[in-house]
Amino acid sequence: MTDDTEKKPLSRNEGIKAASRGLRGGIAEGLRDVITGQLDEDDTQLTKFHGIYQQDDRDVRAERGRKKMEKAFSFMARVRVPGGQMTPAQWLALDDIAEERTSGSLRVTTRQAIQFHGIIKSNLQPAIASINKALMDTLAACGDVNRNVMCAVNPYESTVHAQALKLAQDMSDHLSPRTTAYHEIWIDGEKVVDASRDAGEDEEPIYGKTYLPRKFKATVAVPPQNDVDVYAHDLSFVARLEDGRIIGWDVLVGGGMGMTHGETDTFPRTADVLGFCTPEQAIDVAEKVVIVQRDFGDRSVRKHARLKYTIERGGIDWFRAEVEKRLGYTLGPVHTPVFAARGDRYGWVQGDDGNWHVTLFLESGRVKDWPEKKLQTGMREIARMLEGRAVIILTPNQNLTIANIAPAQKAAVEALLTEHRMDITADTGLRRNSMACVALPTCGLALAESERYMPHLLSELEAQLAQAGLDQDDIVIRMTGCPNGCARPYLAEIAFVGRGPGTYNLYLGGNFSGERLNKLYAQDVGEAAILDTLGPLFIQYAKERTEGERFGDFVIRAGHIAATTGGNNFHENLRLV
Repeated sequence: MTDDTEKKPLSRNEGIKAASRGLRGGIAEGLRDVITGQLDEDDTQLTKFHGIYQQDDRDVRAERGRKKMEKAFSFMARVRVPGGQMTPAQWLALDDIAEERTSGSLRVTTRQAIQFHGIIKSNLQPAIASINKALMDTLAACGDVNRNVMCAVNPYESTVHAQALKLAQDMSDHLSPRTTAYHEIWIDGEKVVDASRDAGEDEEPIYGKTYLPRKFKATVAVPPQNDVDVYAHDLSFVARLEDGRIIGWDVLVGGGMGMTHGETDTFPRTADVLGFCTPEQAIDVAEKVVIVQRDFGDRSVRKHARLKYTIERGGIDWFRAEVEKRLGYTLGPVHTPVFAARGDRYGWVQGDDGNWHVTLFLESGRVKDWPEKKLQTGMREIARMLEGRAVIILTPNQNLTIANIAPAQKAAVEALLTEHRMDITADTGLRRNSMACVALPTCGLALAESERYMPHLLSELEAQLAQAGLDQDDIVIRMTGCPNGCARPYLAEIAFVGRGPGTYNLYLGGNFSGERLNKLYAQDVGEAAILDTLGPLFIQYAKERTEGERFGDFVIRAGHIAATTGGNNFHENLRLV
């Protein structure tokens, strides 16, 4: 495949990046403009590289429009947390920022980051500066660069898991943008304390002047757990184990979730296995994969700019050859990893060193106080009393793990969990395996509710499952407010993707461990139709399933939908009801 992107008109975003002076644009000037709560449209494309999205409160948009008022603009800031791991002190710092500068709560994302919502423009620079003081940042949490690197949840489970975390953190450091614009705008030119880059260096040796064609997402996994959903991302390293040690990494490339309703040339895609590399080669391989995508990704049509489309056009053999050409060596033979599950393991687990770890269930990743439970207060009090090597880990399933709790502190942590009614599991298998994106009222792309609606719909579905005797069966269910797929819905056994207010597309047939895409089963359905559709399927599944058969596999075997064997047939062989 030849690189013909220069022969076609480049997308508008490419011009914005080229003229941005290293991602500076007019952001600093826009922040000083007190007449408006928004930034210039071009600058809002650049702030994404700084981990910031401009949004507005869509709940009041119409009312403010009738009153001829400006939209209620605010900003979302995403904190980059490679591997999801932070210290209790860092958690407390983020909690303080939430209280002082944002809408008040914290949200754990589906990619092990923290999002703050509702930051008004005058609070934006102080909030980012405070994040920096906690030795964290928002740089490259969004934008056309490698974003937050996900990792298998608990690095203290084994030396293997610790090696996985180190690779995730090293990859995040290596692929971070080198521009000093972030520090000039948000930190008054000061250098992040733990940054390895020269604060005066603006050259981008990996990305170049216009960075990548689109966003890039990477993960690190340790079988048999696929908690990071390796097949959903641009690049994944999966540990190859032998006698309890990592002998190397199986490299997967070309996964991605986003698509556009009604445009069949856009589709989710599961990653291909590229080959095998040794531990010493992993960072080099990651860099060269990024460089090939930089050089061959579509810079004319952004909806076709992700790595999945680059590989779909050229083929995995072509892509491997391009990567190996830049590596100067050949990758090892292809080996397909084997996974058993991808959900979080809730509750208490004791490590080999005697320390304790506990994973808490969060409803759609939201950390706040409700009348019935004080999750934010409880986490604040736990973080204050933790000592020694204790850490807080954001999971890829929007939950929290508190790890390395000393035996002497376990009882105190348990008492706080009980006092504040913090859940260490969910009541049903469906809720245990649920995820939802933020959607309304802040996401500008949302077509329907997600986070605010999912808990109610789960309750209705749980009642149906209980009638069928399935309330404790683990079934992966996900919801997004639009087809961009932030909660990775197309790999779920049951998925809802927003089409409009109160209506969703229903997808079925992903497999439990996350290797197979689902397929459209019902279009433009509201709650009544959802319940009428799924209720009979649950009853049939309870009566007719084979030993150990998962729901996503059953609906295919029973003939309700055809299996999706690849992203390029995601829209084919539909059997709509």
